[in-house]
Amino acid sequence: MAVVIGWDIGGAHVKAARADDGRLTAVVQIACAPHESVASLEQALRDARAALGAAERHRVTMTAELSDAFESRARGVVTVAAIAAREIGVPDILFYAGERGFISRDEIGAHVDAVASANWRASAEFVARHCAEALFIDIGSTTTDLAPICAGRVAALGASDAERLAYGELAYAGFSRGAPQAYAARAPIAGRWTPLVNEAFASMADVRRVLGDLPEGETDADLSLTADGRPKTVAASRARLARMAGRDAAELRDAQWRAFAQYLARAQLHAIEDQMALLESRDALAFDAPIVGAGVGRKLAARLAHAQGRTFIDFADLIAAPPASAASAANCAPASALALLEVRSV
Repeated sequence: MAVVIGWDIGGAHVKAARADDGRLTAVVQIACAPHESVASLEQALRDARAALGAAERHRVTMTAELSDAFESRARGVVTVAAIAAREIGVPDILFYAGERGFISRDEIGAHVDAVASANWRASAEFVARHCAEALFIDIGSTTTDLAPICAGRVAALGASDAERLAYGELAYAGFSRGAPQAYAARAPIAGRWTPLVNEAFASMADVRRVLGDLPEGETDADLSLTADGRPKTVAASRARLARMAGRDAAELRDAQWRAFAQYLARAQLHAIEDQMALLESRDALAFDAPIVGAGVGRKLAARLAHAQGRTFIDFADLIAAPPASAASAANCAPASALALLEVRSV
Protein backbone atom coordinates (compact mmCIF):
# COMPACT_ATOMS: atom_id res chain seq x y z
CA MET A 1 0.00 0.00 0.00
CA ALA A 2 1.41 3.41 -1.03
CA VAL A 3 1.09 5.91 1.81
CA VAL A 4 1.78 9.61 1.29
CA ILE A 5 1.47 12.49 3.76
CA GLY A 6 1.19 16.01 2.40
CA TRP A 7 2.34 18.87 4.64
CA ASP A 8 1.47 22.57 4.55
CA ILE A 9 3.67 24.28 7.12
CA GLY A 10 2.36 27.78 7.84
CA GLY A 11 3.07 30.61 10.19
CA ALA A 12 -0.16 30.01 12.13
CA HIS A 13 -0.97 26.34 11.48
CA VAL A 14 0.60 23.07 10.48
CA LYS A 15 -1.75 21.12 8.23
CA ALA A 16 -1.18 17.55 7.10
CA ALA A 17 -3.17 15.01 5.09
CA ARG A 18 -2.62 11.27 4.72
CA ALA A 19 -3.47 9.36 1.55
CA ASP A 20 -3.52 5.59 1.31
CA ASP A 21 -3.39 4.38 -2.29
CA GLY A 22 -4.68 7.70 -3.61
CA ARG A 23 -7.53 8.09 -1.11
CA LEU A 24 -7.38 10.55 1.77
CA THR A 25 -7.87 8.80 5.07
CA ALA A 26 -6.93 11.42 7.69
CA VAL A 27 -6.38 15.17 8.00
CA VAL A 28 -5.00 17.18 10.91
CA GLN A 29 -4.57 20.88 11.61
CA ILE A 30 -2.57 22.19 14.57
CA ALA A 31 -1.99 25.79 15.62
CA CYS A 32 1.56 27.06 15.98
CA ALA A 33 3.32 30.39 16.49
CA PRO A 34 6.88 30.31 15.13
CA HIS A 35 7.13 34.08 15.51
CA GLU A 36 6.97 33.52 19.26
CA SER A 37 9.06 30.35 19.35
CA VAL A 38 10.32 28.03 16.65
CA ALA A 39 9.77 25.29 19.22
CA SER A 40 6.02 25.64 18.70
CA LEU A 41 6.49 24.76 15.04
CA GLU A 42 8.58 21.75 15.96
CA GLN A 43 5.95 20.57 18.45
CA ALA A 44 3.13 21.02 15.94
CA LEU A 45 5.01 18.85 13.45
CA ARG A 46 5.55 16.17 16.08
CA ASP A 47 1.89 16.19 17.08
CA ALA A 48 0.71 15.95 13.48
CA ARG A 49 3.17 13.15 12.76
CA ALA A 50 1.91 11.20 15.77
CA ALA A 51 -1.73 11.75 14.78
CA LEU A 52 -1.28 10.55 11.18
CA GLY A 53 1.03 7.60 11.79
CA ALA A 54 3.86 6.24 9.69
CA ALA A 55 4.12 6.89 5.95
CA GLU A 56 6.62 5.97 3.27
CA ARG A 57 6.58 9.31 1.46
CA HIS A 58 6.21 12.90 2.62
CA ARG A 59 5.61 15.93 0.40
CA VAL A 60 6.03 19.40 1.93
CA THR A 61 5.05 22.96 1.11
CA MET A 62 5.35 26.00 3.35
CA THR A 63 4.45 29.60 4.08
CA ALA A 64 6.10 29.74 7.52
CA GLU A 65 9.18 31.35 5.97
CA LEU A 66 7.25 34.64 6.10
CA SER A 67 7.31 34.57 9.90
CA ASP A 68 9.38 37.31 11.47
CA ALA A 69 11.15 34.54 13.36
CA PHE A 70 13.47 34.53 10.35
CA GLU A 71 15.63 37.43 9.17
CA SER A 72 14.72 36.77 5.52
CA ARG A 73 12.38 34.60 3.48
CA ALA A 74 15.34 32.67 2.06
CA ARG A 75 16.63 31.92 5.55
CA GLY A 76 13.12 30.91 6.56
CA VAL A 77 12.76 28.42 3.71
CA VAL A 78 16.07 26.73 4.53
CA THR A 79 15.30 26.65 8.27
CA VAL A 80 11.75 25.35 7.92
CA ALA A 81 12.95 22.66 5.51
CA ALA A 82 15.60 21.58 8.00
CA ILE A 83 13.05 21.44 10.83
CA ALA A 84 10.61 19.47 8.69
CA ALA A 85 13.25 16.97 7.61
CA ARG A 86 14.36 16.45 11.20
CA GLU A 87 10.90 16.13 12.74
CA ILE A 88 9.40 13.98 9.97
CA GLY A 89 12.50 11.83 10.00
CA VAL A 90 12.17 9.69 6.87
CA PRO A 91 14.43 9.46 3.80
CA ASP A 92 11.67 9.99 1.24
CA ILE A 93 10.79 13.64 1.85
CA LEU A 94 10.46 16.11 -1.04
CA PHE A 95 9.60 19.79 -1.13
CA TYR A 96 7.13 21.39 -3.51
CA ALA A 97 8.71 24.02 -5.77
CA GLY A 98 5.77 25.19 -7.85
CA GLU A 99 6.20 24.68 -11.59
CA ARG A 100 9.41 22.72 -10.95
CA GLY A 101 7.47 20.02 -9.11
CA PHE A 102 9.15 18.30 -6.19
CA ILE A 103 12.79 18.76 -5.22
CA SER A 104 15.05 17.26 -2.58
CA ARG A 105 16.22 19.10 0.50
CA ASP A 106 19.70 19.37 -1.02
CA GLU A 107 18.26 21.39 -3.92
CA ILE A 108 16.40 23.91 -1.77
CA GLY A 109 19.28 26.35 -1.41
CA ALA A 110 19.30 26.92 -5.17
CA HIS A 111 15.50 27.21 -5.43
CA VAL A 112 14.31 29.04 -2.31
CA ASP A 113 12.12 31.41 -4.33
CA ALA A 114 10.32 28.50 -5.98
CA VAL A 115 9.69 26.77 -2.63
CA ALA A 116 8.60 29.88 -0.70
CA SER A 117 4.82 30.14 -0.30
CA ALA A 118 4.08 27.80 -3.21
CA ASN A 119 1.27 26.02 -1.37
CA TRP A 120 -1.46 27.77 -3.40
CA ARG A 121 -0.12 26.30 -6.63
CA ALA A 122 -0.28 22.72 -5.34
CA SER A 123 -4.02 23.17 -4.76
CA ALA A 124 -4.49 24.94 -8.10
CA GLU A 125 -2.64 22.16 -9.98
CA PHE A 126 -4.96 19.63 -8.37
CA VAL A 127 -8.03 21.65 -9.42
CA ALA A 128 -6.68 21.99 -12.97
CA ARG A 129 -6.71 18.21 -13.27
CA HIS A 130 -10.45 18.23 -12.65
CA CYS A 131 -11.63 21.50 -14.20
CA ALA A 132 -10.47 22.82 -17.59
CA GLU A 133 -11.81 26.33 -16.83
CA ALA A 134 -12.29 27.69 -13.32
CA LEU A 135 -11.34 30.26 -10.76
CA PHE A 136 -9.85 28.57 -7.74
CA ILE A 137 -10.41 30.55 -4.52
CA ASP A 138 -8.94 29.33 -1.25
CA ILE A 139 -10.13 31.46 1.66
CA GLY A 140 -8.09 30.45 4.67
CA SER A 141 -7.95 31.89 8.13
CA THR A 142 -5.45 34.59 7.09
CA THR A 143 -5.37 35.00 3.31
CA THR A 144 -7.30 34.41 0.11
CA ASP A 145 -5.63 32.80 -2.90
CA LEU A 146 -7.14 33.36 -6.35
CA ALA A 147 -5.81 31.22 -9.20
CA PRO A 148 -7.37 31.22 -12.68
CA ILE A 149 -7.47 27.86 -14.47
CA CYS A 150 -7.48 28.07 -18.28
CA ALA A 151 -7.44 25.11 -20.70
CA GLY A 152 -6.61 22.76 -17.83
CA ARG A 153 -3.55 24.74 -16.75
CA VAL A 154 -2.83 27.16 -13.92
CA ALA A 155 -2.91 30.59 -15.56
CA ALA A 156 -1.58 32.65 -12.67
CA LEU A 157 0.97 35.32 -13.58
CA GLY A 158 2.56 35.63 -10.16
CA ALA A 159 4.83 33.17 -8.39
CA SER A 160 6.13 35.08 -5.38
CA ASP A 161 3.86 36.69 -2.80
CA ALA A 162 4.90 40.13 -4.02
CA GLU A 163 3.95 39.29 -7.61
CA ARG A 164 0.69 37.64 -6.62
CA LEU A 165 -0.34 40.63 -4.52
CA ALA A 166 0.29 42.92 -7.50
CA TYR A 167 -1.58 40.69 -9.97
CA GLY A 168 -4.67 40.26 -7.78
CA GLU A 169 -3.92 36.60 -7.05
CA LEU A 170 -3.36 37.01 -3.32
CA ALA A 171 -5.30 39.06 -0.80
CA TYR A 172 -4.69 39.35 2.92
CA ALA A 173 -8.36 38.80 3.56
CA GLY A 174 -8.88 35.75 5.76
CA PHE A 175 -11.97 34.19 7.26
CA SER A 176 -10.99 34.56 10.91
CA ARG A 177 -7.59 36.19 11.41
CA GLY A 178 -6.64 39.75 10.56
CA ALA A 179 -8.06 43.14 11.56
CA PRO A 180 -11.58 44.16 10.44
CA GLN A 181 -10.47 47.79 10.05
CA ALA A 182 -8.16 46.65 7.24
CA TYR A 183 -11.22 46.74 4.98
CA ALA A 184 -13.00 49.85 6.25
CA ALA A 185 -11.70 53.06 7.81
CA ARG A 186 -15.17 54.01 8.98
CA ALA A 187 -18.55 52.33 9.41
CA PRO A 188 -22.21 53.29 9.96
CA ILE A 189 -22.93 52.94 13.68
CA ALA A 190 -26.11 54.18 15.37
CA GLY A 191 -26.99 56.28 12.35
CA ARG A 192 -23.60 58.01 12.01
CA TRP A 193 -20.46 57.38 10.02
CA THR A 194 -17.90 56.51 12.66
CA PRO A 195 -14.12 56.34 12.13
CA LEU A 196 -12.79 53.02 13.41
CA VAL A 197 -10.05 52.76 16.01
CA ASN A 198 -6.96 51.30 14.38
CA GLU A 199 -5.95 49.06 17.26
CA ALA A 200 -5.90 45.28 17.62
CA PHE A 201 -9.16 45.19 19.57
CA ALA A 202 -10.89 42.53 17.47
CA SER A 203 -10.39 40.08 14.61
CA MET A 204 -12.49 38.84 11.70
CA ALA A 205 -13.35 35.84 13.89
CA ASP A 206 -15.39 38.23 16.05
CA VAL A 207 -17.22 39.46 12.95
CA ARG A 208 -17.98 35.86 11.91
CA ARG A 209 -19.12 34.87 15.39
CA VAL A 210 -21.55 37.78 15.70
CA LEU A 211 -22.98 36.92 12.27
CA GLY A 212 -23.34 33.23 13.10
CA ASP A 213 -20.80 32.12 10.49
CA LEU A 214 -18.53 30.83 13.25
CA PRO A 215 -19.74 28.91 16.31
CA GLU A 216 -18.71 29.74 19.83
CA GLY A 217 -15.63 28.04 21.23
CA GLU A 218 -12.66 26.44 19.48
CA THR A 219 -13.04 25.33 15.87
CA ASP A 220 -10.64 24.49 13.04
CA ALA A 221 -11.63 27.80 11.45
CA ASP A 222 -10.42 29.78 14.47
CA LEU A 223 -7.56 28.34 16.47
CA SER A 224 -5.98 31.70 17.35
CA LEU A 225 -6.25 33.48 20.69
CA THR A 226 -8.75 36.32 20.95
CA ALA A 227 -7.42 39.90 20.95
CA ASP A 228 -8.18 40.41 24.64
CA GLY A 229 -7.74 36.86 25.90
CA ARG A 230 -11.44 36.61 26.76
CA PRO A 231 -13.73 33.78 25.60
CA LYS A 232 -14.83 32.99 22.05
CA THR A 233 -18.48 33.81 22.66
CA VAL A 234 -20.91 36.03 20.78
CA ALA A 235 -21.15 38.40 23.74
CA ALA A 236 -17.37 38.72 24.07
CA SER A 237 -17.06 39.23 20.30
CA ARG A 238 -19.62 42.06 20.42
CA ALA A 239 -17.60 43.70 23.20
CA ARG A 240 -14.39 43.47 21.19
CA LEU A 241 -16.05 44.92 18.07
CA ALA A 242 -17.57 47.73 20.16
CA ARG A 243 -14.10 48.87 21.21
CA MET A 244 -13.29 49.47 17.55
CA ALA A 245 -15.96 52.16 17.63
CA GLY A 246 -14.87 53.57 21.00
CA ARG A 247 -17.92 52.08 22.72
CA ASP A 248 -19.07 49.39 25.11
CA ALA A 249 -21.39 46.68 23.80
CA ALA A 250 -24.16 47.73 26.22
CA GLU A 251 -24.49 51.12 24.51
CA LEU A 252 -26.32 49.65 21.49
CA ARG A 253 -28.74 46.84 20.77
CA ASP A 254 -27.48 43.45 19.58
CA ALA A 255 -29.09 44.06 16.18
CA GLN A 256 -27.03 47.21 15.75
CA TRP A 257 -23.80 45.37 16.48
CA ARG A 258 -24.87 42.69 14.02
CA ALA A 259 -25.37 45.40 11.39
CA PHE A 260 -21.88 46.69 12.17
CA ALA A 261 -20.42 43.19 11.75
CA GLN A 262 -22.34 42.74 8.50
CA TYR A 263 -20.87 45.97 7.14
CA LEU A 264 -17.33 44.79 7.97
CA ALA A 265 -17.96 41.38 6.40
CA ARG A 266 -19.24 43.00 3.20
CA ALA A 267 -16.22 45.31 3.11
CA GLN A 268 -13.89 42.32 3.24
CA LEU A 269 -15.85 40.52 0.53
CA HIS A 270 -15.58 43.63 -1.65
CA ALA A 271 -11.79 43.46 -1.27
CA ILE A 272 -11.84 39.93 -2.70
CA GLU A 273 -14.27 40.95 -5.46
CA ASP A 274 -11.86 43.73 -6.44
CA GLN A 275 -9.15 41.14 -6.97
CA MET A 276 -11.53 39.06 -9.07
CA ALA A 277 -12.26 42.16 -11.17
CA LEU A 278 -8.54 42.59 -11.77
CA LEU A 279 -8.32 39.00 -13.04
CA GLU A 280 -11.34 39.53 -15.29
CA SER A 281 -9.80 42.72 -16.67
CA ARG A 282 -6.89 40.75 -18.15
CA ASP A 283 -9.25 38.13 -19.63
CA ALA A 284 -7.99 35.42 -17.27
CA LEU A 285 -11.46 34.17 -16.40
CA ALA A 286 -14.11 32.84 -18.79
CA PHE A 287 -17.53 34.38 -18.27
CA ASP A 288 -19.05 30.99 -17.45
CA ALA A 289 -16.11 29.52 -15.50
CA PRO A 290 -17.14 28.02 -12.16
CA ILE A 291 -15.59 29.00 -8.85
CA VAL A 292 -13.89 26.17 -6.98
CA GLY A 293 -13.76 27.00 -3.29
CA ALA A 294 -11.42 25.70 -0.60
CA GLY A 295 -10.31 26.71 2.87
CA VAL A 296 -12.19 27.32 6.10
CA GLY A 297 -13.90 30.31 4.47
CA ARG A 298 -15.05 28.62 1.28
CA LYS A 299 -18.67 29.42 2.11
CA LEU A 300 -17.69 32.99 1.23
CA ALA A 301 -16.43 31.77 -2.14
CA ALA A 302 -19.83 30.17 -2.63
CA ARG A 303 -21.49 33.52 -1.95
CA LEU A 304 -19.23 35.19 -4.49
CA ALA A 305 -20.16 32.55 -7.06
CA HIS A 306 -23.86 33.07 -6.40
CA ALA A 307 -23.53 36.86 -6.66
CA GLN A 308 -21.84 36.51 -10.06
CA GLY A 309 -24.16 33.83 -11.39
CA ARG A 310 -21.38 31.25 -11.50
CA THR A 311 -21.48 27.59 -10.56
CA PHE A 312 -19.80 26.77 -7.28
CA ILE A 313 -17.75 23.60 -6.81
CA ASP A 314 -16.57 22.60 -3.36
CA PHE A 315 -12.95 21.40 -3.30
CA ALA A 316 -14.23 18.61 -1.04
CA ASP A 317 -16.19 17.18 -3.97
CA LEU A 318 -13.01 16.74 -6.01
CA ILE A 319 -11.29 14.61 -3.38
CA ALA A 320 -11.51 10.87 -2.87
CA ALA A 321 -12.12 10.76 0.87
CA PRO A 322 -14.66 9.49 3.39
CA PRO A 323 -17.47 12.02 3.90
CA ALA A 324 -16.33 12.65 7.46
CA SER A 325 -12.86 13.69 6.22
CA ALA A 326 -13.77 15.57 3.03
CA ALA A 327 -14.59 18.89 4.71
CA SER A 328 -11.36 18.85 6.70
CA ALA A 329 -9.46 17.97 3.54
CA ALA A 330 -10.94 21.01 1.77
CA ASN A 331 -10.00 23.18 4.76
CA CYS A 332 -6.41 22.01 4.27
CA ALA A 333 -6.37 22.02 0.47
CA PRO A 334 -2.60 22.36 -0.16
CA ALA A 335 -1.76 19.48 2.19
CA SER A 336 -4.50 17.36 0.65
CA ALA A 337 -3.34 18.18 -2.87
CA LEU A 338 0.26 17.24 -2.08
CA ALA A 339 -0.87 13.89 -0.71
CA LEU A 340 -2.68 13.19 -3.96
CA LEU A 341 -0.59 14.85 -6.69
CA GLU A 342 1.83 12.69 -8.62
CA VAL A 343 4.17 15.39 -9.86
CA ARG A 344 7.42 14.06 -11.24
CA SER A 345 10.50 15.53 -9.55
CA VAL A 346 12.86 17.53 -11.78
